[in-house]
Amino acid sequence: MENTSIKNWAIDDRPREKLLLKGAEALSTSELLAILINNGTKNRTAVDLAKELLFKIHNDLQQLSRMSVKELLQLKIKGLGEAKAITICAALELNNRRELYFTKKESITNSRDIAAFLKAQLQFKNHEIFMVVYLNKANKLLCHETISKGGITGTIADPRIILKHALENNATSIILAHNHPSGNLNPSKQDKEITSKIKAAAALIDIAVIDHLIISNEGYFSFADEGIL
Repeated sequence: MENTSIKNWAIDDRPREKLLLKGAEALSTSELLAILINNGTKNRTAVDLAKELLFKIHNDLQQLSRMSVKELLQLKIKGLGEAKAITICAALELNNRRELYFTKKESITNSRDIAAFLKAQLQFKNHEIFMVVYLNKANKLLCHETISKGGITGTIADPRIILKHALENNATSIILAHNHPSGNLNPSKQDKEITSKIKAAAALIDIAVIDHLIISNEGYFSFADEGIL
């Protein structure tokens, strides 16, 4: 029987060695996944398992980023057990968090300043989440909080909770954000109504709502940029 271990491949074809020699950008998606999978089975290499995984998710890395360990195991790929699924989920979550760092030394002056931060947290979620970013007088980030989680059709954002957190954190302005798991970036009638409701309530205690961002895997929509805040 032919030995399919990666160790027996030509050095230029081995994912780890190839990465060392040529850099990560030279590897295919299946080769990068194979490094995470680490080893295959008696008859199949790690690259074979990676290719089957990609085939079963239609080569959709955004879908893979949203999958849990349980969902990966439900694909029933022989040789891809719990340990390998955990490694894949951990690596993808690290990538999702890559954009989460946001220095408090920087002021937020436009939607681009905060969009990457919010996309890293929201764009791959398969249920709707409403989040608020709290800022100080210099428009620097104080903190951010998830206000509510809902089904794929919608969520509820309570202005009382949002403003209570704003007062507790001494915020003078806030940015609203939620995701659309469907990918559609157009604001719904409900999105516009809750924005107006929160803005009016916040104005009573001198807190400004400076933007509302809708996030999806297609990008983001800014109420402020579109002049509808």
